Amino acid sequence: MKRKPISKLFLYRYRFIIGYLLLGLSFIGLLFGLPLLAQTGLSQDEIESATSSYFLGKDGVLNGDLVDLPYRILQKYSIMFLGLSAYSVKLPSMLVGLFLGLLLILLLNRWFKNNVSLLASCLVILSTPFLFLSGSGTPLIMLVFWPTLLLWLGSKIQGEKRPRPIFTLLFAITMLASIFTPYMVYFAVFCIIFVLLQPHLRFILKDLPKLFLVVIAILMIGGVTVLGLNIANNTETLSKLLFASGFHSGDFFNNIGAGLALAFSWHNSIESVFLTPLISMPILALALIGLLSTTKGFFASRNSIATVLLVFCIIITGFNPDAIVSLMLPFSILIAHGLKYLLQKWYGLFPENPYARVFALFPLTILFAIIIVPSLLQYIYGYRYTPNVANQFSSSLEIVRKNLSDDYLVVGENYNFYKILENSTNLKVVDKIDGLDSFASLGKLDVPNDNYDISKIITSPMSDNSDIIYIYTFTEKLEGE
Repeated sequence: MKRKPISKLFLYRYRFIIGYLLLGLSFIGLLFGLPLLAQTGLSQDEIESATSSYFLGKDGVLNGDLVDLPYRILQKYSIMFLGLSAYSVKLPSMLVGLFLGLLLILLLNRWFKNNVSLLASCLVILSTPFLFLSGSGTPLIMLVFWPTLLLWLGSKIQGEKRPRPIFTLLFAITMLASIFTPYMVYFAVFCIIFVLLQPHLRFILKDLPKLFLVVIAILMIGGVTVLGLNIANNTETLSKLLFASGFHSGDFFNNIGAGLALAFSWHNSIESVFLTPLISMPILALALIGLLSTTKGFFASRNSIATVLLVFCIIITGFNPDAIVSLMLPFSILIAHGLKYLLQKWYGLFPENPYARVFALFPLTILFAIIIVPSLLQYIYGYRYTPNVANQFSSSLEIVRKNLSDDYLVVGENYNFYKILENSTNLKVVDKIDGLDSFASLGKLDVPNDNYDISKIITSPMSDNSDIIYIYTFTEKLEGE
């Protein structure tokens, strides 16, 4: 019986489809499961983001409250429909993370062959920083989402012989929406300069229908004008879009140093919501190989863009150290370049030997296991048991929802955040204890007299500051008691 050639086998013919399906299922399972299992509650940034989003109103928008507007609208309705919980706060980032993962796969697939794009996608999407961003209820993920979406739309324009004008329109609309996110104004300027300096992109732009370009220009001018009028009513909005709150020019290089420490520090002594290092040593090695491989043919758009993006990411890190997470996009491209270079060199050694391709699977499997498995374990256990990171998250909200039903809850800090609970529970959230016979409080209170006794203390599994809720009852005491 004659054997079928390997190219006719089902698993070989559909290997990339099967690979992408397995990656997609793994990513979705991790995305909607691990963020709630790994992180023990909400960070202060998540609490502030949820509060700001929920109380976002039409008057605020008209008066210039535009910072992170698309994300905050999504988070507002998530909390309104699902009630205040860790899941509803994080759900917008999960949804954005789902689209971001898909966009990264599509972008890498546009620029690289299937084998390279699939392997690079696995390394990026299953990494600790990507899973953290996708499970963190803050707009920080938008710093990666908008540039990725713009690059993918740009690849649909640049990579076609006759690009469809609709992608140019979508690119313009996306760029307009992105400038509501801090620092994306700089990215919009970067895109314009890059198009003007890149000969191939200039040629494509000139080849587009003139009427269509006029429509896009009117749309952009109109959008920027509306933004300018709103900023005129609230000048603080402009500084928030361009710089971080409280930013001073003298902090620029200190912030870059702090951001690079988060990315490349090999110890976990940094007080931050990020597990360090954001960039593991194997990923860094692959990216460096990719960076060196792009020096040949640097002026090709996809080769130069990763290097220029690195510079852009470092610049915005000078305004806010947390913006170092934006390195995820250029590192994704450089990782793909590194894998492409390694595979080409390996196959170049044995151009006529099919067994060499099969043999290459073993070191690749080992390499990927060394990178992905420790990263997943770091994400699962690091956010629970690394003190400097775990202490940045509070499980107070979930403990309140689990243990209190129709009680009075006295809150000092984050009062507006817990006030949201009244819309989905029977709790009454107050900031004073006047006239209350019994009540619960977040943390121990200095009660006005001795008639209030602590009847119960509810704790969390944390090693520090584990006394979350104090239950007080009023008992009339006789003199001398």
